[in-house]
Amino acid sequence: MTDRTGDSWSDDAVADDDSAARAAARRARLRRGRTRGSRFTNQDGASRLRQAWGSRRVRIGAAAGVVLLIALGLTAWFSPIFAVRSVRIDGLHAVPEAQVLDALQVPDGLSMMRLDTTAMAERVAQLPKVRSVRVQREFPSSVQVTVVERIPVLFFDAPDGPHLLDSDSVEFAIEPPPDTAPKLVTDHPGGNDPVTKAAVAVMSAVPPSLGVGQVVARSVSDIALQLRDGRTVLWGGAGDSQRKAAVAVPLLTQPGNVFDVSSPNLATVK
Repeated sequence: MTDRTGDSWSDDAVADDDSAARAAARRARLRRGRTRGSRFTNQDGASRLRQAWGSRRVRIGAAAGVVLLIALGLTAWFSPIFAVRSVRIDGLHAVPEAQVLDALQVPDGLSMMRLDTTAMAERVAQLPKVRSVRVQREFPSSVQVTVVERIPVLFFDAPDGPHLLDSDSVEFAIEPPPDTAPKLVTDHPGGNDPVTKAAVAVMSAVPPSLGVGQVVARSVSDIALQLRDGRTVLWGGAGDSQRKAAVAVPLLTQPGNVFDVSSPNLATVK
């Protein structure tokens, strides 16, 4: 009896020891799991913190860049550092430079960024002898002005003096014509007269080598060129003027007084 009781007590003790060992193992596993979870949580938190800080640095840098650009823009817009210090004008021959400068009205001390180049060009274009003009900023402190002047291709006499006509049939000046400008003889000369416009179109195609001294225009289809050497070229109308000019140049090497190119394919000499 004593032996059986002793054996039974011994078995219970072993069973209790096994249960205690298994419980200790479970607690150890739980502790390791909590440790790993804490490590991973700490790493994820640090990563999120670094990302948030990086994103904040980007936002701060972008905001600083915007502020810098605004500051530079305001400086360029208002600061006299970028004021106009020189004006260069190209293309002038008949128009005095002082007239162009007066028309430009370049403001003293105004920033280049605030110049109204369109308005400046429009004022210069109103000068009678200016056909076109371009005004450009050249940083840091210069203005470039390029002028195309009107060139007389014909003139006609009027009670108030000779009127100069350019290739657009614009009467742009009343003054003595240059020696190279032929005289127009027609019944009703003027920039809006159809016959005058036809004569201008003819002269725009005639090479200077022909030496035209006078253009006699009886109608839009009856135009004759009187050369300075006394010969006459019967031109006809303004149509096909390029072809007529190409025929007239070699034709004038032939002897004769009247050269008819009104029909360029059937040109004749008399």
